[in-house]
Amino acid sequence: MPRKKKEEPKPIVENIQNVSAPEVLKNNFMPYAMSVIVSRAIPEIDGLKPSHRKILYTMYEMGLLNGARTKSANVAARTMLLNPHGDASAYEAAVRLTQHNDTLLTPLIDGKGNFGKHYSRDMAYAASRYTEMKLMPVAAEFFKSIKKNTVDFVDNYDSTRKEPVLLPVTFPNILANPTEGIAVGMASSIPSFNLIELCDATIMRIQHPKKDIAEVMPGPDFTTGGMLLLDTEAMAEIYRTGKGSVTLRAKYTVDTKARIIEVNEIPYSTTAEAIIDGIIALIKQGKVTEISDVRNEIGLHGFRLAIDYKRGVDPDALMKKLYRLSKLQDTYSCNMTVLIDGHPRLLGVNEILDQWIKWRRTCVVRELYYDYQKKAKELYLLEGLAKVLLDIDKAIRIIRRTEKDEDVVPNLMKGFAITQEQAEFVAEIKLRNLNKDYILNKTKNIELLKEDLALIDKQLRSEKEIDKLIIHTLKEIQKKYGIPRKTEVVTEYESVAVPAAEEKPDYPVKVYVTRENYVKKVALTSIKNDPEIKFKEGDEVLAVYDSFNSKELLVFTDQQAVYKVQLSDLKDSKPSDIADYANNICDIEPNETIIKMCTSDAGENVLIGFENGKVAKFPLNVYETKQNRKKLVNAIGSAAKALRICIIKEDEDFAMQSSSGKLLVFESSKIPLKTTKSTQGVQVIRLKKGETAVSFGRVKEYRLKKKEDYRSANIPAAGKAHANVQLSLFD
Repeated sequence: MPRKKKEEPKPIVENIQNVSAPEVLKNNFMPYAMSVIVSRAIPEIDGLKPSHRKILYTMYEMGLLNGARTKSANVAARTMLLNPHGDASAYEAAVRLTQHNDTLLTPLIDGKGNFGKHYSRDMAYAASRYTEMKLMPVAAEFFKSIKKNTVDFVDNYDSTRKEPVLLPVTFPNILANPTEGIAVGMASSIPSFNLIELCDATIMRIQHPKKDIAEVMPGPDFTTGGMLLLDTEAMAEIYRTGKGSVTLRAKYTVDTKARIIEVNEIPYSTTAEAIIDGIIALIKQGKVTEISDVRNEIGLHGFRLAIDYKRGVDPDALMKKLYRLSKLQDTYSCNMTVLIDGHPRLLGVNEILDQWIKWRRTCVVRELYYDYQKKAKELYLLEGLAKVLLDIDKAIRIIRRTEKDEDVVPNLMKGFAITQEQAEFVAEIKLRNLNKDYILNKTKNIELLKEDLALIDKQLRSEKEIDKLIIHTLKEIQKKYGIPRKTEVVTEYESVAVPAAEEKPDYPVKVYVTRENYVKKVALTSIKNDPEIKFKEGDEVLAVYDSFNSKELLVFTDQQAVYKVQLSDLKDSKPSDIADYANNICDIEPNETIIKMCTSDAGENVLIGFENGKVAKFPLNVYETKQNRKKLVNAIGSAAKALRICIIKEDEDFAMQSSSGKLLVFESSKIPLKTTKSTQGVQVIRLKKGETAVSFGRVKEYRLKKKEDYRSANIPAAGKAHANVQLSLFD
């Protein structure tokens, strides 16, 4: 029998709708993005992400604040009643809150067992069935007065129980512990600060908001210790804007007999394995030849990396080299994004403290109001009981003669002129307590309650009184939980600067700069072998600098910025190689345009001509910095647009032309030398209203209409134009 021909499936055309891509993103992606931002990755003002808050509150409800430890598996399982993302993720989040993991400067969970280490990539934590945990004593500060309506509660995911929106923590945990999170389109990275210093800074912010908190809190503090190389300008920017980076350096000791460098503290932002891998890579590349072995010796006695150095090597010089080439010196980037009233905001340290103080005042007010209502109700009931004191026998008679149970309260109300609530309170008193002694003891509290209510009322009416309570609590926390700073603060002047010449081989080079912003570094030995230097077709060389491999390339932009590139970081090109594109090397912003490139040893002074007819002159070495900064802002004057930047070695003749065609020639020696790079300069050519300077440069770059020597004009001084030098440029 012949087979039936297989029928082609009919295309499904039902329920097809045309939907625009923006609409799909709005209806599908945006809810997901907002969920990640608000409900997962970004911390709120109590310093907790939702997962951490649910873990801590679950442990609090389990009685783990004062009780014995329980299996971590039990905590992870119970947390799923509030956080249904799996017990493994809950346990992983709890691990980072323990004191053994060394992630938090103020740990919140007391763990027993192996919880891994923050500073180790390979030391994994044990399974939850093997470890135990309870809350640390400091965690009590997260739950004080939580039952006094200090924070709002909401339903959990299936509306079977309530959970707090925030925890009423009594100190700025948002800055006491580090937080990192990556959301959709934004991230948060908040460093930790020493609890003692943080409490002092918060108190200062309450009492003297205009004072600089850096006086009492100079910078972050981290669990791994090390040294913080303090850049006061960068730290002030972090305190003001919440963005920036801090430089951290490892600490070490030297055993000269055994020729071993022992690294005991490392930057918080790296791991022991990353450091060792980096050093091994340097040895293989031949960049470090002084090391014979490097080992990870982390054990029961704490953190220890051992570096064996060869005979005759200076260990301190070797460490300086490793600071620059390895993760023994690293940076921690700050991006302090916090959820405030459900909205992500990038805040500086100062503003975070202000927001926390504002929120904490609200918590204290709600607590005081709760206490006021409770005491007021107790006073109200005792005042009714006091009326019964006047005639106890009458109260007994009323109760005894009342036939129906539901009539007891109305009869007491009539008999003593008290309210229903007061009568209910009297009626509930046991017969054995209806005696004069019991009632007198009870009513003694009436005056104390009145005093308490008057005090609470005074506190509720005054923000200063609220602040006193907050400050008192912060001082108690300092004494109870404060620990000495772990990360040593080293000022910029005390930090060890490592010259590039100590790390990189130094030799003479030629640096070529082209019109299309290409840079080529060629060693002199390569030029001798092949003197023909090649560039991109259509491009041309603007300048050639004789320099050394240890120097820097300075890149000036029209946004008053100077980018600095170590010449040693540029590849050693052959004359025929493709040059490097400066915009890529420096990571130039899209809105920036390069206006000048030179080496750091191209000359002695910088001469800048501006559109407003002014010329600035200052030393080229003002761009030298003690630390390896890659970008300098406000690097030239910003009052007017720069026409040209010239580097001079000795006195030269310059000219400036105005938009009306006037040309002024002057000697560079006539321009006073300033010491600051942002100087606005001195007026060289006087301009009329609506007139600007249009060109500036060395005289040899100008072609004058008249052949007379410009010196015959006998220029009296810079800034005083002379008729004979009002010459025009050729078109």
